Amino acid sequence: MTDPYTAAAVFAALATGRRLGLATDRAEVLHARSNVLVRMGPVVARAPGATRVARPDPAGWLARDVAVSRHLTERGVRVVSPTIDPPAGPHFTEGLPVTLWHWTRHDPDHRHTASGTARSLARVHEALRDYPGELPTRGPVEDLLRMLDSHGASLAGEADRIRTETVRLAQELPTGPGRPLHGDAHPGNLVETPDGPCWLDFEDTWRGPLEWDLAVLARQGGPDMLAAYPGEADEAVLATCTRLRELFAVVWQLLVTKRFPRRDEEARAALRAFLS
Repeated sequence: MTDPYTAAAVFAALATGRRLGLATDRAEVLHARSNVLVRMGPVVARAPGATRVARPDPAGWLARDVAVSRHLTERGVRVVSPTIDPPAGPHFTEGLPVTLWHWTRHDPDHRHTASGTARSLARVHEALRDYPGELPTRGPVEDLLRMLDSHGASLAGEADRIRTETVRLAQELPTGPGRPLHGDAHPGNLVETPDGPCWLDFEDTWRGPLEWDLAVLARQGGPDMLAAYPGEADEAVLATCTRLRELFAVVWQLLVTKRFPRRDEEARAALRAFLS
């Protein structure tokens, strides 16, 4: 049975597609996790799924994804690109934002090498250096504090400890303007196309230390990917970012149980392990 978050996202995607004359009669749901992806011919609609739990008003994140992806596309970096005709949006159906993307043929079973992943991420970082748009400056910290404000009462009775740890880690991050980051640079956001590696999902882009993206990359891709990145990382900052990413993942896991209650015990066990 489809959960209500997926159902609402699919409804919004199809309604947007019909309004814009897309091929809704051949629609196919490609993905239904944090965001829901619905393919309509050469266009893929993206609408929030589980992200609505943590971000009750996700339109800003989806708009950022479009803007950053367009910037990278214009600079010749291989990313999943937003549409131009029809406009990428966000479009709105009953208050739910939907963005539109070119269908990008890819191999879902391909596993990138450590060096290939790291080098392609470095190209993204280089092209983002001159990104002119406004970006958050405390990305995951702001997200965590916002989630605590909205859902602290349901976080297994540990909201105060989570907040204390979030503030402590935020104080250990470098001060200064930072640099534009992918924000969620794990290998699952890199696909292999006929033209080579292609990054996607830039809604979490923010200005911060390079070590944040490297911590995300290493946490899910392993130390070889970190070692292959063509640049130096500050070990202390990397350790802070790794801990912050782990905390973010645990809190996100807890909030997702609002959509998938059967995962509650697993999520609470992860929180206990993190805080032990």
